[in-house]
Amino acid sequence: MPEIDLAALSRIVLASTFLLTFLFGAVLQRTHFCTMGAVSDVVNMGDWNRMRMWGLAIGVAMIGTAALAAAGLIDPTKTIYAASKLGWLSALVGGLMFGFGMVLASGCGSKTLVRIGAGNLKSLVVFVFLGLSAYMTLRGLFGVIRVNTVDTVALTLPTTQDLPSVLAHASGIARPALQLGLALVLGGALVAWALAGRGFRTFDNLLGGFAVGLVIVAMWYVSGHLGYVAEDPNTLEELFVGTNSGRMESLSFVAPYAYTLDWLMMFSDKSKVLTIGIVSVFGVVAGAAACALATRTFRWEGFGNAEDVGNHMVGGILMGAGGVTALGCTIGQGLSGVSTLAIGSFIALAGILAGAVLGFRYQIWRLERMA
Repeated sequence: MPEIDLAALSRIVLASTFLLTFLFGAVLQRTHFCTMGAVSDVVNMGDWNRMRMWGLAIGVAMIGTAALAAAGLIDPTKTIYAASKLGWLSALVGGLMFGFGMVLASGCGSKTLVRIGAGNLKSLVVFVFLGLSAYMTLRGLFGVIRVNTVDTVALTLPTTQDLPSVLAHASGIARPALQLGLALVLGGALVAWALAGRGFRTFDNLLGGFAVGLVIVAMWYVSGHLGYVAEDPNTLEELFVGTNSGRMESLSFVAPYAYTLDWLMMFSDKSKVLTIGIVSVFGVVAGAAACALATRTFRWEGFGNAEDVGNHMVGGILMGAGGVTALGCTIGQGLSGVSTLAIGSFIALAGILAGAVLGFRYQIWRLERMA
């Protein structure tokens, strides 16, 4: 077996991650791709175009991920979303918290980074509070509460919790065939629904849907194939280079906030190294900033009043705690997790959407009360 240069491989993985997330940030800034915005458009205006853009991205991510798996390039069961323990209550409660929080904070984790790149100082405050809250839920006070409450309620399945594995166990049908078949049916239905929308097929809507979905797929390839080492020469175990979880990773924007703050604060500690999650944070900000400057949409924006400050702080805290509890955000669970067809990801996504609707109802109630 030829000797593997892990340092060189890590540089390739991280450089690829930066390029892909730079593109991701630029596309989000250009197309206004935003989960909270999509829910807001539906609830407040009955406009489904941005929701269709999000559905198109999910469909593309599902089909692309299954295609990589069918080609033998990645194994979708080797992600944090595919554990045999299905923490359905954590996914639901965490999703509700995250969805409500992103409404208060004017956007989810990825949108916060895009807004920072475009000059929004309010989102910089959200970044700090989200990152601190996420860290506290990973390893601190909130983590103790999480582990002793919602995490105690779970189902242990005989297989990994993705739909293809569960159905393969129940039916005897080969798992790879189910992975591809389900992705084509579910993902194809989402793509067809999105493209069937009257007035949806504009350049920006198609760019947002297809590009975001394909970046998720490309990140699975980078982490699960390009950065995969079957036998680490140091531990003799399989290795996914550049990951914080030790598993195959695509994009997610909750725990990486915590890892980024930790890396910045402990920069002189040589054990703190760049990872896919940290680099993706910088990549999205840089891509959004480049697009905002190129299109002359960059502008500084601050808080309007004390209530605005409080809403963004609380929103960041809810997103950090909720996102870690649910194992992801609108991108981490809503795109990356769902693309693997993990059951927990669908539950978390439902919780996020429900939480966002509750958040908008709360805002309407507040406006009516003030009036």
